[in-house]
Amino acid sequence: MPPILSATNLARHFNGLKAVDGIDFAVPRGQCFGFLGPNGAGKTTTIKMIYGMLPPSGGELFVFGLPVQKHLREIKRRLGVVMQKDILEETVSAWDNMIMQGLYYGFSKDTIRKRGESLLGMLQLLDRAKEPVFRYSGGMKRRLSIAKGLINEPELLLLDEPTTGLDPQARHLLWAKLGEIKAKGTSIFLTTHYMHEAEFLCDALVVIDHGKIIAEGTPKGLVEKYGCKNMEEVFLELTGRELRE
Repeated sequence: MPPILSATNLARHFNGLKAVDGIDFAVPRGQCFGFLGPNGAGKTTTIKMIYGMLPPSGGELFVFGLPVQKHLREIKRRLGVVMQKDILEETVSAWDNMIMQGLYYGFSKDTIRKRGESLLGMLQLLDRAKEPVFRYSGGMKRRLSIAKGLINEPELLLLDEPTTGLDPQARHLLWAKLGEIKAKGTSIFLTTHYMHEAEFLCDALVVIDHGKIIAEGTPKGLVEKYGCKNMEEVFLELTGRELRE
């Protein structure tokens, strides 16, 4: 099958700075595909181009086989997006957040209720769904953001640093839930600077630094290729620097 997402010589420049510098990658359907790299590597810029928040400076970018800039509206209807910063209405309940998101897509209240109940249940939020969001922990807010990102039953879910700022327990719970989401057929594209997250979640990944892809493959394959014990050692081998979590 053709990839669900692909880029050829993709670039984005800011006042002469090459934030993304001519990268190529392809995301197979049904997989979790990761961008692993430090802050400032070009990960978030890439996600913003995929979602149409930033136009590429050069190259080609296709989602669902469609060029992003020409078919942005159609592509957005089929995407789920969870950016690094949670975008939630914290003075109202999780249910209200789900309703607002569903209405944005034009769904009926019955559809929103059914999907919302299923998603909040899967992400372990249903028992507190009527509470205002400002009472939620950071992990609960992150799970609610993902529930919102799934309300339109997307074919591809974009996750930008999904567990940044979470404690280890909340991080592992979220990893388990993302595994369930992938098992139900949703393709996932995520960015992360957490080695263990990449190794746990990703079927395949690229290592990106200074806007360039410096390695790609499966986590296990990369560890074996460079004769390392884990992805932390792989990054050190490739760059001479540690990727700090």
